[in-house]
Formats: sequence, C-alpha cells, structure tokens
Amino acid sequence: MDTSLINPFLTATIHVLATMARIKPVPGKPFLKKNMLALGDVSAIIGITGAARGSMALTFSESTIKAITGNLLGIEATEINDELRDAVGELTNMICGDARRRLSEAGISLQAGIPTIVSGKNHSISHINNGPHLAIPFETPHGGFVVEVAFNKK
Repeated sequence: MDTSLINPFLTATIHVLATMARIKPVPGKPFLKKNMLALGDVSAIIGITGAARGSMALTFSESTIKAITGNLLGIEATEINDELRDAVGELTNMICGDARRRLSEAGISLQAGIPTIVSGKNHSISHINNGPHLAIPFETPHGGFVVEVAFNKK
C-alpha cells in the first residue's frame, strides 16, 4: 500500500481531532485488517475516487465518541444516538477533506462521496476495493478509535 496516500489521512486525523475536539490522539502500530468486523461501536465510511480509488473508515469506541462530541458540540451523551452518529459522519468528512487537501498539494487529486454511518456491537465495514485494508489504531485519554484506509491505484 502506498504510504504517500495513507500518511495524509493519519496527519489529518491528528490535526482535526486536536483542533476541533481538543483531543490529541496517539497512533498505534498499523496492521492489515483481514475481515469486515468494525473495531468499535460506531463507524463512518466514505468512498474516494480520482487518482486512486478506495475508501476511508473511522470507527470509535462509545467512550471515545462521547468525549469527542462533548468537546466538539458541548453535549453530554449517555448513549450512541443520532447526534453522535452525525458527529462521526462530520468528523469523517473533515478528516477526509483535510487529507484530500494535503494530497492535492502533492499533485494527487481525489474526490469523496458522502459518509455512510453504521453503529452497534459487531457491525461490519465494507470497503470499496478488494485490496488490503490498512487499520491504524489510535488511543486517547477517553479510549480508542481506528482509521481504516483502503486504496487501489489507477
């Protein structure tokens, strides 16, 4: 998998969460994900086309997304509800947009679709491509989340 496509998504994740939610995520060791099972409680996936075809998914544990939305929106949620699901979709848009801007500066033009949000225990994430899916776990003081990126180069 081409790190020149992946690294902007990691940088964007850290930047967006630090500036918008005042939470500094710490990346863990990336790994190849071999199944579609989400590694959290609520996810958003967004399709990406252009110089490369693929998708990005963002999956949060319940405790992490509650803390992020608390900082981001000033709300205190007791469960994963519509506001939290909408926040995951919006964070996905922001991270993907920031990464696409960074890639554009490097001469790589990508377009993104509208995120699809899924929640619940043991939900699945279906990426657009059939190639490898790189998962990068992140830790915060409130719990973990995972960014998944999967691309097929044109």
